[in-house]
Amino acid sequence: MNVLLWVVYPYLAIAVLVGGLIWRYRYDKFGWTTRSSQLYESAVLRWGSPLFHFGVLMVLVGHIGGLLIPKSWTEAVGVTEHMYHLTAVFVGTVAGLCTLIGMAILIARRRLTGPVFAATTKNDKAMYVVLAAVIVCGLWATLKANVAGDGYDYRETVSPWFRSLFYLQPDPDLMAGVPTTFQTHVIVAFALFAFWPFTRLVHAFSAPVGYLTRPYVVYRSRDTRPGLRPSRPGWEGPPTAPKTRATRR
Repeated sequence: MNVLLWVVYPYLAIAVLVGGLIWRYRYDKFGWTTRSSQLYESAVLRWGSPLFHFGVLMVLVGHIGGLLIPKSWTEAVGVTEHMYHLTAVFVGTVAGLCTLIGMAILIARRRLTGPVFAATTKNDKAMYVVLAAVIVCGLWATLKANVAGDGYDYRETVSPWFRSLFYLQPDPDLMAGVPTTFQTHVIVAFALFAFWPFTRLVHAFSAPVGYLTRPYVVYRSRDTRPGLRPSRPGWEGPPTAPKTRATRR
């Protein structure tokens, strides 16, 4: 069972993630989008979307630091386990709550706004369920271990196991004694990875970084040089010089 859960299942999820992204890019380029519903409603979206994305970004940064950076590296630069523990619990809890609250606002908006709900697919609903499960499991594991319990240092078990997957030397024994809450969080997270390419979450892999370096496009108003046509009184005023403005493509 340990081999199935902590070796076969993670590699299968990663293979589906990579293969799904390749398939989606080759055969569904025009569907590679968030399917934005801002046109239908923007007041609630203006609150829920930034809160959700801020929380997700902070959660991502925290997981990268906790899973990919070895414990010995942080201690080598003077960050003790106690300092890391306090920071991770506080920042992680705040980020998780922001993500959960932001997603609750977005789900409520999607359900209560008629046109937005009409544009919601079964795929969207399933994505929200899996994403919510990952967030709730992560918050529950953190609070149960570090607030209600005596604390748990996942960087001695979960983190080495996660890195061992990329070394192609997975060690399932590291996960054998991990608390059930953390194990559940990991299992649901890999399910989300496998589901990711087939949902609107795929847009996370196409951030418009190139937008910052693209040249400006110059827009000019209609040329009103005198002599092309006689000026007429009424709505049209006297000829004016063309106006110019520039914007990104």
